[in-house]
Amino acid sequence: MAKAFFRLQKFLRRTQFLLFFLTAAYLMAGSLLLLQRTRLVIQQGSRGTPANQALPVPDEMTRVGIVDPRTLQSPRPGPRLLVGMDALQEPALDQRHSPHWLMSRNSELRQLRRRWFHRFSSDQEPLQTAGLKAMKHTTEHKGTYMGCFTHDSRERTLKGAVFYDLRKMTVAHCQEACAERAYSYAGLAYGAECYCGNTLPAAASKPEECNSECKGEKGSVCGGVNRLSVYRVEELRAGARRRRNVIYRGCFRAPENLTDTFPASLIQPNLTVEICSEFCSKKEFPLAVIRGQECYCGYPTGRFPLREGAEGLRCSGARNASRAAEGKYCLVYQTPVQDTRCTDRKFLTTKSKVFVALSSFPGAGNTWARHLIEHATGYYTGSYYFDGALYNKGFKGEKDHWRSRRTICVKTHESGKTEIEMFDSAILLIRNPYKSLMAEFNRKYAGHLGYATDRNWKSKEWPDFVNSYASWWASHVLEWLKYGKRLLIVHYEDLKQSLIPKLKEMVEFLNVTVTEDRLLCVENNRDGNFKRSGAKQKNFEPFTQEMKDLINRYILTVDEALRGRNFSGLPREYVPR
Repeated sequence: MAKAFFRLQKFLRRTQFLLFFLTAAYLMAGSLLLLQRTRLVIQQGSRGTPANQALPVPDEMTRVGIVDPRTLQSPRPGPRLLVGMDALQEPALDQRHSPHWLMSRNSELRQLRRRWFHRFSSDQEPLQTAGLKAMKHTTEHKGTYMGCFTHDSRERTLKGAVFYDLRKMTVAHCQEACAERAYSYAGLAYGAECYCGNTLPAAASKPEECNSECKGEKGSVCGGVNRLSVYRVEELRAGARRRRNVIYRGCFRAPENLTDTFPASLIQPNLTVEICSEFCSKKEFPLAVIRGQECYCGYPTGRFPLREGAEGLRCSGARNASRAAEGKYCLVYQTPVQDTRCTDRKFLTTKSKVFVALSSFPGAGNTWARHLIEHATGYYTGSYYFDGALYNKGFKGEKDHWRSRRTICVKTHESGKTEIEMFDSAILLIRNPYKSLMAEFNRKYAGHLGYATDRNWKSKEWPDFVNSYASWWASHVLEWLKYGKRLLIVHYEDLKQSLIPKLKEMVEFLNVTVTEDRLLCVENNRDGNFKRSGAKQKNFEPFTQEMKDLINRYILTVDEALRGRNFSGLPREYVPR
């Protein structure tokens, strides 16, 4: 027995020594590889150098110290284009814009894009947190707690604006958001959802049923399951602040019977936009319609779809609200109240039999398209990635596994053969590359809602970005055209200009039936939470002539490929710039 025990002990000692030796060898090999890669990165030259010189890696990527292993295996010297972490072989000039080269180059960029995307997505979280902290410290609205109430997501009592923050929601955050839009009540549910309104819910619940802790504030209660913790917001903004949230929609021909079209009305001498919009806000309607001294409140409907506006002269003097043109035309304003007829969303009750991608180049409006699809169909969209900023703002499909088939479609920027062939069909969203490149550059340096600084635009990163991402814009479309099984091509510009017809095409492609009122509701909520406010004007042209020549060649290549597959070509505004 002792002899057997001694043999076992001897064997274990040898095994322990062997494991120690293998671990040390592994660490040494890793260190040598890291040093070798770092040396390779440091040896790279700068962009814009002659063809026999190397091109640089952006500063943030040199800290990672990773290059494509294929670079280490290739014995052939020659010019290299380093994009982030991958070293790409520069082709001959006459082959540089061919579809074959673009697709080959795209496969080498793919790993880079994944890592960049996850890195930049994770960077958005501090931005969101910083904004929330600033809001909390600016003004604390200590409203009066009104109690716990029943909450029905389909027939909401608080019918105003809706906000989500699935990680950082607090009572103060919700009250601040509702107060900024001149609402009287703020209600919280599920620990992360905020609802605003001007009417107190009728059905009270037991206090203990509001038992969900706020996601961003331990010890505080933010409603519960189908329960609202309701506060009365004491400090509402001044009238000028409320007026800022009213948006002029245009001059439209008035419907034949306004009282049948609109459920609420007010007749008052010396009627103003402020009086009408405040009246409709209190009635919790998203539209305020003015004709002379008459004020009407309601929604866009089949009788009043807001599709064809009239000339501004038809409503001459109507901004004064007291001189509408002979009663045939009316002024329409958007109140701060959200149109809630299309805000209810859920996951598919059964797994989808058709696996659909919503594919686009970054900066092409994928998030906006997801917003439209979710509100039109009532189902969440998924994502090949995870973006905390999108998840916090209500895109709950972000956290669902992208292959779960519980979402109506899945966002992806991938364009490799394997990734494409996983999907049964796809909506391919294409945007003007000039606008896409600028949008993605803004997102990279300032998040979903910010703008890159002039310093960013004038730095070496911008030409590096254009040189690498412009080819990706082209190869993305080319590979989906080659490997996609069933495609619906949607141009961002067409969707923006003709939202209802194009959205109908997308919904039909997804095999979902929707009502006209729901589509009108989507149009009324078309911007969503991720539209940059205004177009920040730059006092210089960001694209050099060399950049324009490069991008225009890619545009012509993609246009030819689309027509070759019997799709309509790119919109005329794409080329030449």
